[in-house]
Amino acid sequence: MAQVTVKQLSEVVGATVERLLEQLKDAGIEVAGADSEITDEQKFKLLDHLRNSHGKTSAATAGKGKITLKRRSTASLKSSGSKAVNVEVRKKRSISKVSDSAPETDSKEKEKAEIQALMAEKEAREAVRAEAEVVAIEKSKEAAKQREEEAIAKKEAEVKARIEAEQQAKVVANAKARGAAKAEASKTTGSSSSSDDRNKNAQKPAAKGRGKGDTRYGRKELHVASGKKGRGKKTSRKVLAAQNAEAKHAFEKPVEKIVYDVDVPETIKVSDLALKMSMKAGEMIKTMMTMGVMATINQVIDQDTAILIVEELGHKAIASSADDRENSLLASAGDELHGELPRPPVVTIMGHVDHGKTSLLDHIREAKVAHGEAGGITQHIGAYHVETDKGVITFLDTPGHAAFTSMRARGAQATDIVILVVAADDGVMPQTIEAVQHAKAAGVPLIIAVNKIDLEAADPDRVKTELGSHDVIPEDWGGENIFVNVSAKTGEGIDDLLEAINLTAEVLEYTAPAKGPAQGIVVEATLDKGRGVTTTVLVQKGGLRKGDILLAGQEYGRVRAMFDENGKQIDEAGPSIPVVVLGLSGTPAAGDQVQVMTDEKTARELAENRHHKVRDVKFAAQQQAKLDSLFTNLGKGEVKFLNILLKADVQGSLEAIKDSLMKLAADNDEVDVAIVGSGVGGINDTDISLAAASNAVVFGFNVRADAAARKSVAERGVDMRYYSVIYDLIGDVKDALTGMLSAKFREEIIGLAEVKDIFRSPKFGLIAGSIVTEGTIKKSQPIRVLRDDVVIYEGELESLRRFKDMVDEVKSGTECGIGVKNYNDVKIGDQIEVFERVEMERVL
Repeated sequence: MAQVTVKQLSEVVGATVERLLEQLKDAGIEVAGADSEITDEQKFKLLDHLRNSHGKTSAATAGKGKITLKRRSTASLKSSGSKAVNVEVRKKRSISKVSDSAPETDSKEKEKAEIQALMAEKEAREAVRAEAEVVAIEKSKEAAKQREEEAIAKKEAEVKARIEAEQQAKVVANAKARGAAKAEASKTTGSSSSSDDRNKNAQKPAAKGRGKGDTRYGRKELHVASGKKGRGKKTSRKVLAAQNAEAKHAFEKPVEKIVYDVDVPETIKVSDLALKMSMKAGEMIKTMMTMGVMATINQVIDQDTAILIVEELGHKAIASSADDRENSLLASAGDELHGELPRPPVVTIMGHVDHGKTSLLDHIREAKVAHGEAGGITQHIGAYHVETDKGVITFLDTPGHAAFTSMRARGAQATDIVILVVAADDGVMPQTIEAVQHAKAAGVPLIIAVNKIDLEAADPDRVKTELGSHDVIPEDWGGENIFVNVSAKTGEGIDDLLEAINLTAEVLEYTAPAKGPAQGIVVEATLDKGRGVTTTVLVQKGGLRKGDILLAGQEYGRVRAMFDENGKQIDEAGPSIPVVVLGLSGTPAAGDQVQVMTDEKTARELAENRHHKVRDVKFAAQQQAKLDSLFTNLGKGEVKFLNILLKADVQGSLEAIKDSLMKLAADNDEVDVAIVGSGVGGINDTDISLAAASNAVVFGFNVRADAAARKSVAERGVDMRYYSVIYDLIGDVKDALTGMLSAKFREEIIGLAEVKDIFRSPKFGLIAGSIVTEGTIKKSQPIRVLRDDVVIYEGELESLRRFKDMVDEVKSGTECGIGVKNYNDVKIGDQIEVFERVEMERVL
């Protein structure tokens, strides 16, 4: 048991301090005072002394051998929000008398009594401690409540003092204003007097018998102003009234404009942009209209327009991209690539149409691809890898037609070496120059293969001269470009061409990481009815395996199967190897980047984000184009549209045809092409329904309609046409647009007569006697009457006579009588001009 003081022991045993001190002194225990501590030994010593003293003085209890002591103590407990509760603590302690005849029994009784005494003492001390804690809690609550009341009273005093000071300042300001404005003295005096009355009423003391914060029932209530309804309502009204009075007459200082840092994504709604600048959307739309930008509150605008608007409004625009997360994911995937190893070179064959590109590649591959192409021209990008004596070489064959410019550009960007094929008998042509420009823009080496040298009209030196004017200088002329004379028909020079390719690859030392998630580019994509979406992918880094999660542009999917260019199934493809992949969710665009992802969820999220971004950018561009052409088209006639629904076999051909069709009527204001729908794959019933609803012509390029679609075509009367050569498709659309052009006429003067005299006829009225000075006067053609070389009338002839005979025409140098219909003001010296309208041939 812990040590206690004399005072604490007196409270436990229920005796006074003086009585306890006397008993301690009698027991031989020396203590200094009430605060002196008593040990456990001293307590037992005191207990023995009390037992002995009671045993000697109490004869009545000597025979019983047991003494029972009872103590009562009362404590008051008080909790917050309730009345005080009196608690009575009862203690009972029994002391057995020690018997000389039974020492063992007495010792046990003694030990039992001591234990009971100690337990009673412990219970009493815990009760006292609990009571002390309750009292301390109550005191702390009262102190906190008092501090809170003092803080509220101080705050109210400060508010009152501030309001009084501001009211006094207003009174002084109003007095000065009254002295300065003598003309409005009466009005100012009235307003100031009413203001003074309000101030006096506001400064009147409270009603007698009710202090500040008192209610009608005399209770004290504390009102705290807050933004909520209910409590504090009266105080809030007073403060609000004072603030309104202050704002009514006080001078407001101009607020400094806040300049925001506005984060501008690639596309943003007008309402969202206004919210970022903390302004109303209507005010921002007014500013946009002054800048010439017409947009509604829910319209999406592009990043450049948004930056101009933000800067016009005085804020700082920060261009951001929604691709931050995508770039971080792709960068993390690129960090996993490792193992740099030599890779095969990627060679793209480019040149003008019909210069023998595919035939040259056929001889290298020992294939017959050119014979399978419609019209003998390549209309797709072909990807092949060839094993030669010098190693593996990957070839990309691009079309040479003018419509496939984007295909050639993608081929140049995905390649290491460009082989420019030029026919020795034809020389440099437009697509040859374009291929040179693509190769220079991509910064890749250029090797010139002068083809068809087996022909009699071949002139390789002419090719060198013409290419020299475009900065393509042969090595034998001191330049950097290798020229090789070849013949795709006989095979002459093929080995020299392969040697030049391998030499260039050895010098440049092409390497790529062979391990890690694959990265590449989409060469071509098509929709096969049996296998689904088939995508030709050129792997550039890492390794592509069956089962990988692939992200290609806006499409994603798991690689279900892979094939080489010969249709043989493979399980893995390394750098510079083209493969055909099955399993994507849709046909990606040719030229899209390909990336292997870790999980399908991330791939799907990135694909959807790309789709939404492309859609928003496209929509914003369309809206901008419409607004830009709004005022341009005012005053012009109605534009006629040729609606087209286009389906093609591969994505690259689809893009090329769409670009060519949109360029047909680019410079014409009367007709235009509207592609209402396009896609890769066969023509189905849904396409026919769309074409019928939009009154469109269905064009199928290397695809056919299924049975249901053919039945719908017959029932709905839709015009559907098949094509396999791009020349024919573009030519038919051009002819259709030409037929939609409105007729234009040209006026040609065919005759001129001069009036010499005027006659009156009772039947025809005024007759102009004239002589034909130029051409022929014809009765069936319109005329104009000129006076002093100014047209005064335009109409037609009513009669044409030669003497008394009616004639249809009068030639030059002959006199005649001319009657002008509905016009009788012809005078001598006037000229009558006869003209005819000739229809002009319209072309795009």
